[in-house]
This record gives sequence, structure tokens and C-alpha cells, in this order.
Amino acid sequence: MTKNVMIVGVGGQGSLLASKLLGRLLVDEGYDVKVSEVHGMSQRGGSVVTYVRFGDRVYSPVIEAGEADFIVSFEKIEAARYVENLKKDGTVIVNTQQIDPMPVIIGAAEYPSGILEEMKAKGVHVDAIDALDLARQAGSAKACNIVLMGRLAKYFDIPKEKWIAAIENSVKPQFVEMNKKAFELGYSC
Repeated sequence: MTKNVMIVGVGGQGSLLASKLLGRLLVDEGYDVKVSEVHGMSQRGGSVVTYVRFGDRVYSPVIEAGEADFIVSFEKIEAARYVENLKKDGTVIVNTQQIDPMPVIIGAAEYPSGILEEMKAKGVHVDAIDALDLARQAGSAKACNIVLMGRLAKYFDIPKEKWIAAIENSVKPQFVEMNKKAFELGYSC
């Protein structure tokens, strides 16, 4: 059986590192893994989507509407943008951080209110976490991605030590301890 994880965010938030970490972990666990990245206007703060599919045998890297077991969202609007890709019994893990898109920045639109509440009202299982605050506690706001991987790890039947090993093999040595702390904060909250 194939499992599907979408990692969605805004350019510069570290979603690509998160997908590489997850892919490495799953390969080490013996799964066939396909990872596909869609960058869009990522260098200008645009949407970034990564698909991670794994199982005994995976033939395509793309996750279609209604197929995602998990959506890990680095920002609330991105969660709403991709929620149609979630399975009926899937979970959206979402950072409660608000990053204003360009129409909001220039005053042409307002940031929508009640995004998470609206998803919950439609029956979506939303696991909201203030990953930015936890990342700052770990030592850097840039560690939101690893906080979110810690939260995702709670849903997997893979020992925490193996996630930690994947972090050690995925980040630069000078950032390992901070990222391990970020993972632990996401895992334990």
C-alpha cells in the first residue's frame, strides 16, 4: 500500500529540506520512495509543493486530489490551498504562522480569517501547531520545518531515534543540535 505526504509552504521556509529528510528516512526504512518538487515562484515567496510517496512499490511521484494521507503545511493559506488533495481520513499538520501573500502586502486583499476553523467545520482533521514559536525556542526561526517533521513523526510507526539519525545525515553539522531540539519540541508538544 502506498502512503502519500504533501509538504506545502512558501519559498524559503525549508520545505525542500523537510522532504529530503523524510525521503531519506523512508529509504533507510526499506520503502520504495518517490519525491517530486514543484517550486513555482519559490524565490519570490511563492508556493512550494513537495510530494513524498512511499510503499512497497511506487510508480508515480505525483499525488492527485483526494490521495494525500498527510499534508504538512508551513502556513495556513497553503493548507487551505491544498486541502482538496487530502484523503477523507487524512490529517493536515499546519503551522499557525501567517505569511501575507503579495495581494495582502500591497493592500489589494485581506488575509482570510478563520481558515483552520473552516477546514475543521468541513470535517478535516487539523493538527495545528505554533511551529514558529517552537523553532525560536530551539534557537532559530528557520527550524520550523524540523518542528513540523517532529509533529509528523508522531503519526508514523518509525522510532524517534531513526528520525534523529535522518536529521544528523541531512543538515550541516553546525546545525544538527539545534535541529534535533526543534524536532524534539515538535514531537513532544
